[in-house]
Amino acid sequence: MIKTKKDYKYYCYCDKIALGRERKRPKILGDEIWKYEILLRKLEYYKNCPTLLNKIQYLFSYYKFHKLGIKLGFSIPFNVFGPGLAIIHYGTIIVNQNAKVGKNCRLHAGTTIGATNGSTNAPIIGDNVYIGSGAKIIGNIKIGNNIAIGANAVVNKNFEENNITIAGVPAKQISTNNSLIHLCPKLKEKGLI
Repeated sequence: MIKTKKDYKYYCYCDKIALGRERKRPKILGDEIWKYEILLRKLEYYKNCPTLLNKIQYLFSYYKFHKLGIKLGFSIPFNVFGPGLAIIHYGTIIVNQNAKVGKNCRLHAGTTIGATNGSTNAPIIGDNVYIGSGAKIIGNIKIGNNIAIGANAVVNKNFEENNITIAGVPAKQISTNNSLIHLCPKLKEKGLI
């Protein structure tokens, strides 16, 4: 969770590396996903560090964040993802506000991370997790570290064993291969996660 300006810069830097961006700032035209992630982190900082100035900046930034989220199809609440978030494509991504996702998550379009039947219990997902296109992770479940979740998988039970691949409807373990081949290696090389 972002609690200081230093945390904010760290999260933004990790997200930039995870997205594979070399530039210092997003392009004026394009780079909407990177801009969205920067706004997400900025709003997390403003919300978690509520000074008078931050409250004012929060109001102005939230409008841009909401508008860009609608354009991209993203519904991602604050303080859910750890550093190193990489959203790969535009398209519907819905995340429950009670979910928790660790460091270095790669997220594809069509993904849902949510609760069931109005419950407030949502998934807790570990570090270094790859979530394929169309995956649905639903309910009061836990997902371990270094797990790859296949495209269109429906995960509705715990997978706390690390270093596996899960897929299917309902999801089951299909391999002992981990997620690291799908994630950005630079975060680990630079010692950021």
